[in-house]
Amino acid sequence: MTQPVLLRQSERTLLRAIVVGAGEAGLALARDLHRVSSFGLDPVGFLDDDPAKQGRRYGGRQVLGTLADLEQVLEWKQVDVVVVAIPSMPSHEVKQLGLRAAGQGVTVLHLPPFLSALQRQIAGTDMRALQVGPLIGRSEMHVVSRHARDAIAGKRVLVTGAGGSIGSELCRQVHGFGPAELIMLDHDESNLHRTQLELWGEALLDTENTVVADIRDTERLFQLFRDYRPQIVFHAAALKHLPVLERHPCEGVKSNVRGTENLVEAAVAHDVERFVLISTDKAANPASVLGATKRLAELVLDAHQPTRTVLTAVRFGNVLGSRGSLLHVVRDQLASGSPVTVTHPDVSRFFMTIEEAVGLVLEAVRMSDGSATYVLDMGEPVRIVDLVRNFATLLNIREVDFKYTGLRPGEKLTEELFGAGEEALPTEHPRISMTRPPCTVPGFRAGLRELYDAAAHNRSDEVFRHLRHLVPEYSPAPGLVRAGSPYPDDY
Repeated sequence: MTQPVLLRQSERTLLRAIVVGAGEAGLALARDLHRVSSFGLDPVGFLDDDPAKQGRRYGGRQVLGTLADLEQVLEWKQVDVVVVAIPSMPSHEVKQLGLRAAGQGVTVLHLPPFLSALQRQIAGTDMRALQVGPLIGRSEMHVVSRHARDAIAGKRVLVTGAGGSIGSELCRQVHGFGPAELIMLDHDESNLHRTQLELWGEALLDTENTVVADIRDTERLFQLFRDYRPQIVFHAAALKHLPVLERHPCEGVKSNVRGTENLVEAAVAHDVERFVLISTDKAANPASVLGATKRLAELVLDAHQPTRTVLTAVRFGNVLGSRGSLLHVVRDQLASGSPVTVTHPDVSRFFMTIEEAVGLVLEAVRMSDGSATYVLDMGEPVRIVDLVRNFATLLNIREVDFKYTGLRPGEKLTEELFGAGEEALPTEHPRISMTRPPCTVPGFRAGLRELYDAAAHNRSDEVFRHLRHLVPEYSPAPGLVRAGSPYPDDY
């Protein structure tokens, strides 16, 4: 895709969608998508395997081919999203369709069976991307371009944290881009089992591409890099739950900082071409251990320059739809009739979908040519209470009771995308900005060694002191109470 096409994508208010299935469900869905622009999708045609329907028009939209024609139609119509409107389609067929579409840089959404809709499970799950606009005040962005395929195809790719929400989606899209090899690394074998099952329809965990390892184990990582010789590394493994890291800061350092440096050292030593760190918006002017350790991980990348390995970071907002994310918790609370717990009436966050998050990562691989941190334009921060009310409206719930628990230690009222001294610089993608890291503090390497030693001996007070020295903009927010909401902080 050339630059002018990217610009046209950003200027459109609606994403171009193909509806799979020209039956009653598909026709009704296309009609509703056309009528309700807030869904953010513009149906441009259908795919259907019924020979009698080929070339026919329904509501002004033509059946453009069968499922075998998927790739050609996606390219021909410059499609952004495929919506499967065959509720009875087996899940393994939907997954295969998703892999084929991912090879073209296109997202697949699945309309769940009618029973699921009756049970009010449609919102926030399978069709979450259709309804993200009403929730967060903007349409979902189709971030990844078809050129991202060129950066992945034929490469040996390693994904850490492959069993997590972001890691598994990365694996799914990378797999669709035709890598020479996809190496999936996680310390939890049950997570790997789930990811392998999603990708291949079976999960015996007996293949070379599933690797159980801990990123804290330096010798194990060097062995893996010697054996697999990855060319691209996506580093999604991390400890990320804010309240846990406030209570256990040493563990945050061991995983988020030392684990990242272990991987960077292995990548540089084994001539990895590109290394991408998954960071968080909490790294901008951090107020928590999570934010400080992820900011420090970004600085670790810069401290290893110059090197032939391109070291890049991407910052995420809170990711809607990831396991244990806000929507899942809110849905359960609304379904039970319980008050929805929120830390503060004015707390707000940047939100993105899993597809946007992974698209940002893949575009960063394609665009990066040196040490930088990439950030997606996510619009304005959204108040949690507004998002909950919008979500309740989608579930046909008119009244919502809130219980305010107070800000947790390390929690801000609102997040930022860029920290002190950082400038948002344009990139070739109109909705992605980047920033160059500022200079590290004098004695940074020695300070890191002291931090690692304090963490290894579980001396929390020293860890806090070293974090404040190494990340001068880190200003711990005390929070109002220790008890907090049940939401994990996703990115």
